[in-house]
Amino acid sequence: MNRLLPFLLVFFVFACKMEEKPRQPDVSLVLQKKSFADIENFEKDRFFEIGGAFEKSCKAIRQKPALFSSSQIKVDAKKMSAICAKFETLSKKDNKSVRKFIVQNFEPYLIYANGSTFGKFTAYYEAELKASKTKHGKYQYPIYGKPNDLVEINLKDFDESLPNKRILGRVENNRLIPYFTRSEIENAGIDAPVILWGDDKVDIFLMQIQGSAVALLDDGTTVRVSYADNNGHRFVGIGSILLQKGLLQKGEASMDKIRDWLKQNPQIADVNMKENPRFIFHKISGQSGPVGALGVPLTEGRSLAVDTDYIPLGSLLFLNTTSPNGKPLQKLVAAQDIGAAIKGPIRGDYFWGHGETALLQAGKMNAQGELYILLPR
Repeated sequence: MNRLLPFLLVFFVFACKMEEKPRQPDVSLVLQKKSFADIENFEKDRFFEIGGAFEKSCKAIRQKPALFSSSQIKVDAKKMSAICAKFETLSKKDNKSVRKFIVQNFEPYLIYANGSTFGKFTAYYEAELKASKTKHGKYQYPIYGKPNDLVEINLKDFDESLPNKRILGRVENNRLIPYFTRSEIENAGIDAPVILWGDDKVDIFLMQIQGSAVALLDDGTTVRVSYADNNGHRFVGIGSILLQKGLLQKGEASMDKIRDWLKQNPQIADVNMKENPRFIFHKISGQSGPVGALGVPLTEGRSLAVDTDYIPLGSLLFLNTTSPNGKPLQKLVAAQDIGAAIKGPIRGDYFWGHGETALLQAGKMNAQGELYILLPR
């Protein structure tokens, strides 16, 4: 690591260019204390469902209390750990007992950003693809594990005054430089294990956008493929690329329609997919579901990806928005994941679940809504 020190500042400039993250505008953030009676349809929730998701969050909270230290909305880590300890000893986790526990231990606060309570809520799902453990026949497309030459540096490890910024790159001629882009990886290959071979480049690309997938293997078994790392480059949405070029029209950019277009136009699709320089590396997971940034398996319909600049992972939230069919989507959710496009305090990506039905719902969700955060009493 010491040999990288002379080049750290040079690479920091590269890293800023790679990410190309615009500075987020200053947000006037206000929490308004409410009662549970103020929350529309709170009493109609299926509380036992959030009980399972909250229990998973508690495992991470008790192991990593520092989760709550860096977000703008402050959550008392000691109080949350104590609440988690009590929840673990709750004898029944049925609807009535979980509701009572939440009301007794938390207070809801409505989030305001720049004077408004409304933000944007989208959704994501766990993809599905066909794959093999060996390269043969139609299984010609590699699903890469974490590269052997991928180097990770955190600036704060070198100087406490520097930001807590994770930088990814590779060493060439004793210099740390940006890692290969998607186009470079697909054109030339990389020094990385191939964990599986897929039969469709579009399915692999969509898995990378979603972060994980269930792989249906040619031997009749299934495995879960989860996120391992990324190449450090910025994310560019394929929907925006196709819209800007007029290849799709407004109203046609739902995930299912994007998938269908990519598969129907393979040569043009390949060129456009490579315009997203970010590349995701994966690993085989033995978990019961896709694993989010909190480090726990996500729960269908109860996990939410948030912006941790504002909301800490592990938080309990109440989401008030609408589903793609126009019906109210009002329920308790757990902050268990993050996303490259999830920016702002009232912004979330709702985890819809796994499979084709989840794809159809998640791909169409784009709604306004409100968000309450539940803080320990």
